[in-house]
Amino acid sequence: MSLAAVLLLALGTGCSSGSSESGSSASDSGESGSSEKGRGTEKPGGRAGAKASATKGADGRPVDIVRAAVAKARATSARIDETVVTRGRGEEFTLSLAGPFDLATGKGKLSVDFPGGAVDHMDEVFSGGKVYLTRTDPKGHWAVIDRDKARAHSLLRAPLNDPEHVLRQASAIRDVSDRGTTTIDGRPVHLYGGTLDYRTLTLGLADERRKQVDTVRKAMGGGLPSSALVWVDEKGRPARVELSARLNTTDVTATMNLTDFGRPVKVRVPDASRTTPTDSVSGVLPG
Repeated sequence: MSLAAVLLLALGTGCSSGSSESGSSASDSGESGSSEKGRGTEKPGGRAGAKASATKGADGRPVDIVRAAVAKARATSARIDETVVTRGRGEEFTLSLAGPFDLATGKGKLSVDFPGGAVDHMDEVFSGGKVYLTRTDPKGHWAVIDRDKARAHSLLRAPLNDPEHVLRQASAIRDVSDRGTTTIDGRPVHLYGGTLDYRTLTLGLADERRKQVDTVRKAMGGGLPSSALVWVDEKGRPARVELSARLNTTDVTATMNLTDFGRPVKVRVPDASRTTPTDSVSGVLPG
């Protein structure tokens, strides 16, 4: 199996599912991104400006500032706009998703697009611990799966595109450094950069995919080059999260922008007569 194939397998085979498809090196050391321990407690930043509010965490350490920002986002709602870009074998694939999401209650709706794919669009509804995904056959019907049963099938893909998963990975950032102030769409932000360990990179990955990636990792000497960037706004919230990893000449970068914090999120759950329960999904669109 080639190194590129591990990351590009799902992209290269089109969209398929049993029920629903419509620099540093990461190592085994450190805690998983799923751990809730060690988060900083955010302190109010007031209106003193981006530099003041984005550089004061629990004890002023960059890692605590990032974790406090992530914790703040996970306690409210936001508009999510994300792209996952995979480059390898002289090709580039871009998947995008967008929609409002209440990260505190696990309720939201996302539109997922993969131009040029065998199936190029899917809608998702998150509600009550379930995720509903549009199906192409029969049209107008949905697959439904328990949110906590979902697994990803590509590196740095969140299971079912769950934005909370991306924030969990970001909160496990390591070797964090202060990269200074900048702007996003005219908004002042402070940038922090670090790395992800191997457990965090493969968080939520299906067992068979994890074994494939592990084989490649060992062939590369036991590490996967990775990076994590978090832009924190003047209210101490993550305005953007970017996670990247490389396998030899193949790269994947997930970039998630968060805006419209605190707005109410309303979703409509599909009627039970138009849903089909499933235990697993796969393919490009659901991850």
